[in-house]
Order: sequence, then C-alpha cells, then structure tokens
Amino acid sequence: MKVTKMHGTGNDYVFVHCFDEHIADPPATARRIADRHTGVGGDGLIMICPSEIAPVRMEMYNNDGSRAQMCGNGLRCVAKYAFDHGLTDQTSIPIETDDGLKIAECTLENGKVSRVRIDMGLPRFAPTEIPVNLSGDCVQDATIKIRGRDLKMTCISMGNPHAVFFLDSFNQISHFQDGPAIENHPLFPERVNAHFVTIENRSRVNVLTWERGTGRTLACGTGVSAVCVAGVKTARTDRRIIAKVEGGELELEWADDNRVFKTGPAVEVFQADWRA
Repeated sequence: MKVTKMHGTGNDYVFVHCFDEHIADPPATARRIADRHTGVGGDGLIMICPSEIAPVRMEMYNNDGSRAQMCGNGLRCVAKYAFDHGLTDQTSIPIETDDGLKIAECTLENGKVSRVRIDMGLPRFAPTEIPVNLSGDCVQDATIKIRGRDLKMTCISMGNPHAVFFLDSFNQISHFQDGPAIENHPLFPERVNAHFVTIENRSRVNVLTWERGTGRTLACGTGVSAVCVAGVKTARTDRRIIAKVEGGELELEWADDNRVFKTGPAVEVFQADWRA
C-alpha cells in the first residue's frame, strides 16, 4: 500500500490516498501503521477519500485505532496533499470531515502548498455538546480533582472535546501522569484532549498537549483553537494569538463572527510502499 508521511507542526500522520487504495479495517490498520517501532510511525492514520460534496474527504484515526471527528493539523496536510498531488487545482479547498465541511486557504511557495489557513468553525460550550458531565451553560474555570489535587479547567468542543488548563508554570503538572488522568476522568464520557497553557502575554501562549487515543503530541490544531477561545472567554488573552507548541508555532483568531481560524505549515516528509 502506498503511504505518505506528513506533519503539521510536528503532529505527524500516515496518509493514504483512498481514491486508489482500500483499507478494509481502518482501526486495526491505524494501530499497526502508526506504531513508531514496527510500523511507519505517527500520531495516527488519515485516509484521503472521495467526497460527494468536496474534492476530498478526511477520515482520521488515532494511533490506538479510535476514530476522531476532526484534526486541525491533519486537515492542513490533507489540503497540501490534495493540491500538490493534483486532486484539485483550487487553493481554497473545501474538505469534508466528520465535523462537517471545512475550508482550507492555501499559500503556495514554488508551486507547492507551504502554509494553510483553516476555518475551524464554531466553538461549542454546552456541556452536553462537549460532552462533559457537568451542569450549566458552559464549563469555565471549573474545578476538577486530578491525582488528589484541584485544577481549574475550561471545556470547549471544536468538533472534538477539549479541556484547557491555564497555569502559572508547567512545573505545576506532570504531562505524562496528569494527561492520561484527565483524558480518562469519569467527567468525560467520550474521553477528552487535555491542554496545559502558560501565558507570555495577551497575544502569545505556550501549550503542552495530551490527546485522547494518542497521548503526548507535539501539536493539536483543534486544541489550540480551543485554547484561543478559552483565553478570550476567561479574559486572559486577545482574540488573535500565537500558540507556541512543542512542534512550532500556530496563528489563531477567534473572529467577530464567532468562527475560529488557524494558520500554520504543512510538510510532506516522504512517500513509501508499506507492506503490511
């Protein structure tokens, strides 16, 4: 099977052109192909599929085989693949996802896509839409007990669930212990992505991420979108910020029309034949 390795700010996936290839069991394939020791290696599997409403459809699986509704970094890579490999000649590319139609605006460099601006859509705040087992209209600076101590979280859905924790210092948490404890906390019936944030100023933040079904990742596109919204909702940041993640930097804007936009790079690493 022909595969392509790509990443957006270090959030790396194995991409399969499913116009030509067929994957009978995507969850099992994701677990095998994403293994960093015995497979190609990556945060998961993304299938680039035909669509009836767009040039391509993105179908995404975490490296534990679970399916995710959206992936902002993966979506940038899908846009790059679609243009660079001739699936569309548009630089404004509609892409079908499990969270609806997304528009990717591509910047070209020497005829190839180098950066992509994604319309990430509308944030959702209702606990039932995230979902999180708490009452009220939204979850803002709510207390959650993690490993015997209280942390404050703001919860938002950007097509998948996010819990954002604003900290004075990353020394307040253990990424590899608190991350899985939050992901699998009983408050979250579908698990959750956890993001630990320190603020440099009102327009610049630092983010560490623990993704459900994957673990530590160097970036999370929907996650930094949620961080941008959570910063505004809690009066900590402006509507336009730069999020420094472990894999680089992403530009975010929560626009006045309530839509969130994310801009960042997309990189093709290699193509190969994978013999399962």
